[in-house]
Amino acid sequence: MRDLQLSLNQTQKVRLDAALHELQTIAPASTSAAAVSVADTIPVNDEDNILKGHGTSDQDGEVVATLCGVVERVNKLVYVRTLRARYKPEVGDIIVGRVIELAPKRWRLEINFSQDAVLMLSSMNLPDGIQRRRTAVDELNMRSIFEENDVICAEVRGFQHDGSLHLQARSQKYGKLERGQLLIVPAYLVKRRKQHFHHLEQYDADLILGCNGFIWVGEHVVVGQNINIMEDKPSLSAEVENFTPLETRRHICRLGNAVRVLSALGFTLTAELIIETAEASVSSNFEINDMLGAEFYVQTAQREAKRRADLLRKKSGTM
Repeated sequence: MRDLQLSLNQTQKVRLDAALHELQTIAPASTSAAAVSVADTIPVNDEDNILKGHGTSDQDGEVVATLCGVVERVNKLVYVRTLRARYKPEVGDIIVGRVIELAPKRWRLEINFSQDAVLMLSSMNLPDGIQRRRTAVDELNMRSIFEENDVICAEVRGFQHDGSLHLQARSQKYGKLERGQLLIVPAYLVKRRKQHFHHLEQYDADLILGCNGFIWVGEHVVVGQNINIMEDKPSLSAEVENFTPLETRRHICRLGNAVRVLSALGFTLTAELIIETAEASVSSNFEINDMLGAEFYVQTAQREAKRRADLLRKKSGTM
């Protein structure tokens, strides 16, 4: 709910406060018990010879939290995981970034990290799709592949000696993203999952949830289609093929506004929740621009509170 500034009338304010209060009461008791703030004592067993990790300190023989977050325990290691933190990359993460600089044999990307990420020319597929050694001609033609402000999807390959990220884009599902919207949300709202690429068939759109908080909503592109486009010379027929239909543009805008609303309310972003929010706006007869109004925010919070309450009721009924 940070940075959420809405012009609510008295009725909407009461409804929103009630929905947020219900969401807070539904939160698992285990999560509430493990939550700590700065200077809180973390209960531990001295006989276990625990290891004090990130966000903890030893004060007068007690383990004290130095960060606000949730206490995590891995075997003997005890640390505090912050809930609102910058993106902390891990090898294998799917990320979306924006090119900010072309350097010799590499591109530098902004990915919402403390340092820029690096995509080497040797760590991606060439436009012709042939696996071969990169030459000086390829280096001269780097700008024809990616240039400044291009949006790219890639995977975290590892860390360099200076702490910056090393990316790779060897698969055809990675590469340049076009004909869509780039949305930036707090990274903690995107959880690591098995699938970050989603094809929303009913909207003819692609949804990419980057682990770094960069989310892409764009027209659906068949894998390998970008290679053929880059190989062909620009022509009138190619421009017609690249034209995004008006209905698809509306779907992209509606999905993008659904992401904005959920992010402002602080809800964890999943493909299912984004689709549900977009469908709810249609069923409630909200225009695309009206989705960013106060009433839709209130209805979204109420709907999420009801969904979580129903889910909790089902779990308690099966136990």
